[in-house]
Amino acid sequence: MPKVKAGKININYEKQGKGEPLLLIMGFGAPGAAWIPWLPFLSAKYECIYFDNRGTGHSDKPDMHYTVPDMAEDASGLLRALGIPKAKVFGVSMGGMIAQELTLTHPEQVEKVVLGCTTPGGPNAAMASMDVLQTLIEGSKLMGTDPEKAYDKIMPILTPPGFAEAHPEFKAMMLAMRNMIPPTPPETADRAMAGIVGFNAYDRLPQIKCPVLIVHGDSDILVPTANAKIIKSRIPHADVFMIPGAGHLMEVLDPVGVTGRIVEWLSA
Repeated sequence: MPKVKAGKININYEKQGKGEPLLLIMGFGAPGAAWIPWLPFLSAKYECIYFDNRGTGHSDKPDMHYTVPDMAEDASGLLRALGIPKAKVFGVSMGGMIAQELTLTHPEQVEKVVLGCTTPGGPNAAMASMDVLQTLIEGSKLMGTDPEKAYDKIMPILTPPGFAEAHPEFKAMMLAMRNMIPPTPPETADRAMAGIVGFNAYDRLPQIKCPVLIVHGDSDILVPTANAKIIKSRIPHADVFMIPGAGHLMEVLDPVGVTGRIVEWLSA
């Protein structure tokens, strides 16, 4: 992946496809390569720009807490470094928080935004149980040293009940991807979680004026489904796409249908 100076840090990024620019922002503890399963669908219509958030992949890993505003500045700086004045944006999970912050602080850079399986943060948000959050952190820290054990730990909180057992090929695909990318350092989990806990866009969300699509699985236990309704209540003009039976990895039950619906909305 190429590397550019984006604000204060060096960010690794990649491009795939042709068309209007679509900035893809990944979630907690995952590098930009986690977008690869989406790319056959998204890059057919857009020039997809995906990148390693700070602390992941080949991007810089500063020794500090990774706040969502800082990561939004990384994304903004990447667009400027690439000479892209305005882009459509799609963020998932923590990446959806970064996308909210980017849209709020740099509205001139965001044409449309898709908020996938995410939360507005703060005391008004719906939180996962402490057991679920602890499992996510433990699994993320294990990913660099024992990816198979990490997978078995976190998949039950990312997918609907029975999915992992019914689809062993998904585990094989995930492990193969992990072997192709640099492991995320264990300390990144703590640094990024501190940023998630400190994030709160609830009061500011009505400031978002660009078109918004909220996408959420109706069986998500990591970022509870109620967050989609909360975000909608703060951005009344937003469209909502609820995916029946889907967990936090909202696309895995129907990748063609889910991505097709998102591309249709982005292209409208």
